[in-house]
Amino acid sequence: MRFLSSVLSALLATGQLAASAATAQEPRSSVVEARYRKIAPKFFIISMFSPEADIWYENLPSSGLGDLLAVNVSAPGLSMLFPHVHCTEDLQICQVTTGESEINAATTIASVVLSGKFDLTSTYFMIAGIAGVSPAWSTLGGVALSRYAVQVALQYEFDAREMPENFTTGYFGFDTYLPNTFPGEWYGTEVFELNDDLRQLALGMASKANLSDTTTAAAYRERYAASSENFTAGTLPPSVVLCDTATSDVYYSGNLLAHSFDNTTTLWTNGTGNYCMTAQEDNATLEVMLRMAIEGLVDFSRIILMRTGSDFDRPPPGVSAYDHLLIMDQDGFEIAIENIYNAGVEILKGVLDGWNSTFEKGVAPSNYIGDVFGSLGGEPDFGSGSLTNGTGVLPDGETGDLEKRELDAPKHASTKRAAETKRRRVLQGRKAAQGLPLMKVRAPSHST
Repeated sequence: MRFLSSVLSALLATGQLAASAATAQEPRSSVVEARYRKIAPKFFIISMFSPEADIWYENLPSSGLGDLLAVNVSAPGLSMLFPHVHCTEDLQICQVTTGESEINAATTIASVVLSGKFDLTSTYFMIAGIAGVSPAWSTLGGVALSRYAVQVALQYEFDAREMPENFTTGYFGFDTYLPNTFPGEWYGTEVFELNDDLRQLALGMASKANLSDTTTAAAYRERYAASSENFTAGTLPPSVVLCDTATSDVYYSGNLLAHSFDNTTTLWTNGTGNYCMTAQEDNATLEVMLRMAIEGLVDFSRIILMRTGSDFDRPPPGVSAYDHLLIMDQDGFEIAIENIYNAGVEILKGVLDGWNSTFEKGVAPSNYIGDVFGSLGGEPDFGSGSLTNGTGVLPDGETGDLEKRELDAPKHASTKRAAETKRRRVLQGRKAAQGLPLMKVRAPSHST
């Protein structure tokens, strides 16, 4: 999440108290009923902290779609700060707040899906939070719908003061020797690709929104007009755009890291991803969703990732990274929060209004969806290739231990690298036999 200020911290504390008071109300009859049957919402909002959730609690009732605090459902494993899933009286819309950072997000979403209290097999999920924003693609208060989520910090790292002279950044991929080199080893959570056909529909819906803005935010945007880079998008008022999300638990800011992770996004998505928003949770949430989709508990093609820009990821000309992050008033936080609802409620309305005609049966993706391993089937156009030759991973562990089967669990790093190289060659052989494009891994350079 992207907010820093004592005033906003006070607002956060107030919001948490208000939410606690609201959820402490006596349960209505529908809560009792929900205890004895699974709730099958059509739409599920995922928030990360109080302000992102409160905007829905405060505004949804006036939309005529219901009150999210009408039904409050607890489940083991939810955040201590946010111990309930909230749903409207008709149980068509639900919302949960995960807590910030990757661990909190993963724990909460896993707890919801595995609670046994929900049937989520036909549910549309919308991750709806604020983020840092690249002025190359969007702006303060801008709304981005993402096809890719990239876990940019999952790399080797040197402190920049100790990196080799020929390095442009302290970050470089696993099992490589230089930055901007395709990783030789993948953990599986580095890149997720979502349903682009659904994203395009969401774009049309969200574009109907009247987005919030302020004169202070507009004045700060103007500073980017003096940049030597093309930051035109950063100088414009808020709009809805299509670009991608970087995930990092570290709340980073500044030109060097922004450029580094922009390059990582481009490299890891084979040039199809556009680094735009920076957040702390999305790859964790999506990894849980992917594992649950393997088991048939959720539909990975029904996920929308929406982020709104609360602060720029790098300073404008003439402003230090420190002052930009901690001192200057960008005035993006409140409009970013407001635009979560302004754009998000249009998507929510669109899904509910089009349920019978379009969304109940699902929106078939024309692109690959899933992770770098091809876990849901198909051949990813990024990463090291499908581990299952495109067939996908079977539920209940029926596929077996893929790493053990492919690598035979080598004990030493040098042996593991050799085994990984052999596995990649086998995968490339499979692709060649099927007439599929080969993924080339750049050979490490030993130049100094």
